[in-house]
Amino acid sequence: MRAKLLAVVTVLSAFFASEAAGQVPFQPTTPDMESLDIGTSTSEIAITSDFRGADLTIFGALTNTDALLLAIGQYDVVVTLEGPRDEATVRHKERLFGIWVNRNSMTFERMPQSYSLASTRPLDEITAQQALVDLGLGVDHMPLTPTGYFQSAANLAEFREAFRRLKQTNGLYQSDTGGVRFVSASLFKATLKLPANIPDGVHMVRAYLFKSGEFLAQRELPLRVIKTGIEDSITRAAHDQPLSYGVLAVLLALITGWSASLMFRRD
Repeated sequence: MRAKLLAVVTVLSAFFASEAAGQVPFQPTTPDMESLDIGTSTSEIAITSDFRGADLTIFGALTNTDALLLAIGQYDVVVTLEGPRDEATVRHKERLFGIWVNRNSMTFERMPQSYSLASTRPLDEITAQQALVDLGLGVDHMPLTPTGYFQSAANLAEFREAFRRLKQTNGLYQSDTGGVRFVSASLFKATLKLPANIPDGVHMVRAYLFKSGEFLAQRELPLRVIKTGIEDSITRAAHDQPLSYGVLAVLLALITGWSASLMFRRD
């Protein structure tokens, strides 16, 4: 009994001593926040001559979740695949004397060359619009920042819409609002579509975790997309030896045209 009383007196003495010295007394630590971990079905995609697109599977697990909130669907996951970034130029054509010519153009800073998104449900049902803008999450919320001078806000909005439309038409920007699903209490699986014209280079897989509309955590992994076979040889030749590549392309076109004229000429 005396030992317990001495322990209590010691703790109280330390508390009041820290108060008198202006120090912060001991406080119990808070539980760990929710987080997530992810993995991909492959770390490298090879583009061959018969490549027609592919599916990329992302597996993930939630940690330190609230069982009740998880059961009633208060946790949401968004997964994206961003291609290599580069400046993107959009041109506006007009008809001049019967000929279509480029009249105006606008260049945007370092935009992903490709972008695929999958989520547990539509983004506007997951969180507020401002949160999506802050994260740059979704095709409609990407920060399309122009370089140089632009005429007006209306002109900027027109080019931004044209950029999104062109990317989506070519299949390089796409979204699947049901592409992420939970396979168990805390395990999820996401499927992203890779278009046939996906650019080569290092892509980034990113996963975002939300709870009741609040952004909690983010994880990312690199994914390499490489060309193999004759496609790789042609690409390397075009970049490493552009003059020789151009001369060879012209000669090949001349030989092909001459051969076709011999085959289909009429006597």
